Amino acid sequence: MLIRKAYRFRLKTNPVLEQKLFRHAGCCRWIWNQIWRMNQRRLDAKQPLIWYQEAAYWLTLWKQSEEYGFLRKVHSQPLQQVLKDLDRAYRDAFDKDQPLKRLPRKKRKHQHASFRYPQGVKLDNRRIYLPKIGWVGFFKSREVEGKVKNATVSWRAGHWYVSVQVEQELPESVHPSTLDVGIDLGVANFASLSNGITYDPISPYRKYQNQLARAQRALNRKVKFSENWKRQKRRIQRLHHKIACCRQDFLHKISTTISENQAVVFVEDLKVRNMSRSAAGTLDEPGRNVRAKAGLNRSILDQGWSEFVRQLDYKLQWKGGWLVKVPAHHTSQECAACGHTSPDNRPSQAVFHCRACGHKEHADINAAKNIRARGHRVLACGGNGIARLLKQEPVGNREGVPPVVSPEAAGIPPL
Repeated sequence: MLIRKAYRFRLKTNPVLEQKLFRHAGCCRWIWNQIWRMNQRRLDAKQPLIWYQEAAYWLTLWKQSEEYGFLRKVHSQPLQQVLKDLDRAYRDAFDKDQPLKRLPRKKRKHQHASFRYPQGVKLDNRRIYLPKIGWVGFFKSREVEGKVKNATVSWRAGHWYVSVQVEQELPESVHPSTLDVGIDLGVANFASLSNGITYDPISPYRKYQNQLARAQRALNRKVKFSENWKRQKRRIQRLHHKIACCRQDFLHKISTTISENQAVVFVEDLKVRNMSRSAAGTLDEPGRNVRAKAGLNRSILDQGWSEFVRQLDYKLQWKGGWLVKVPAHHTSQECAACGHTSPDNRPSQAVFHCRACGHKEHADINAAKNIRARGHRVLACGGNGIARLLKQEPVGNREGVPPVVSPEAAGIPPL
């Protein structure tokens, strides 16, 4: 099995090195913005866009001119990678099958400054060679295994980092475990497993929310673009970076533990974007309970459910396991013992009490068991058929075996 993975390290820099790194990132940003402006004018005039081949020709002309001769101090490959990224961004924007498509935007200074080397990078223990920059030391936290494919240098919260992507050949493995588990993701409990294990959330944004609000108010009181304003802005960036690192560390630890102990993991196919949509409404039709919904949206986004599922997916693949997504309809309202589905089965957030058979259990554990049973049905019957039938939950005593429901009984019109 051929896989690609990335190793991220923090670079050991000095003022001279930082000047070279910022020069590379600045030239990449300048190239992006220059082609972007030309394309904006062409869009306004309803003319054909500039694609990669023409953009590469313009880059050659600019490097040969005296006015833009500063581009010759930067390695050519990162500039070409920027043109390829912009070309892909425009193609995705006009692709009808691409979800969430939008036109590329202008890049701002010191915001996500980065550049990429597709080749020419060398590793030597605790230092890395970057073309036209030289050997740069980095804090080596682990060994790099595999063939180096490319390297991305980025600036985050006052520090420079390098992400080295490698290609590695792994033998087809069989997961050492034979267990399977269903996982219910939530806010009160981050993850509840069908075997009874629960993981409490850390909610890093909520932990540092007051500190972040004070820092942002202090930034608002300072003169924009002054030295004090820039210093305060760096403090806010470091705080955001700390929140992101806490969340990533938490998600990696839990996803690694579950992927090592479970061969098959069933999760809900959650639409986080729809769940965290604003309830503010419009002036003509204002929303209700906007403040409460805003707090719920922050809590949902603070958990990082999509990132957690993504990590589980590739870690299980590497170990020979499976990740199965199941429909999320009524998993919190269905009884895991008898299959009775009703909103009255959940009198509170943490308690599940079935009105039909009297089954009592923690609501999240009950939902995780339903996800596990539903995952078995998906594996046995196929995802297409089961997804349609689950829109109307069957009611009856299953005893671990789902009842057979015809399309007519489920209210599905014939094809």
